[in-house]
Amino acid sequence: MKDDLQAKIEEAVKNPRNLGEMKDADAIGTVGSADCGDMLRMWVKFKEQDGRKVIDRATFQTFGCQTAIAVASVATEMLAGKTVAEAQSMSGEELAAPLGPLPPVKIHCAQLVEGALRSALSGEQKPENREVTPASTLLGQLNAAQAGEGKIKVVLEK
Repeated sequence: MKDDLQAKIEEAVKNPRNLGEMKDADAIGTVGSADCGDMLRMWVKFKEQDGRKVIDRATFQTFGCQTAIAVASVATEMLAGKTVAEAQSMSGEELAAPLGPLPPVKIHCAQLVEGALRSALSGEQKPENREVTPASTLLGQLNAAQAGEGKIKVVLEK
């Protein structure tokens, strides 16, 4: 019998929500390490709701384990309707909460999602300012960094 966490992760991996690039995103955040291979990019789209700027939707791509996929999937669902301040205040633990408590060895997956979200919300990468090159894709950026041709910003947050 599978434990509840593993079942939730498997379900999120089989049916990931909000997977893929968002062409009309207002903000993009990327974090990760070419050394270990875990990378995550998150796209965020905003809308006006009741006079407030809120997250309309978020999507992601990742090179990571099943837990990273599962956390990103549930996190992007949770972000809809949140203000920037509300989303920035969310910890990796809160973003992973629908899955249940993660084992210590998998906490970095939630931190990866949190880092990509914070990177996007900080406005570091605006889609309209991005040149479309092979290195602007997640795979291209990973390959360029491994070949010594580019840099990947690694964001470590508690």
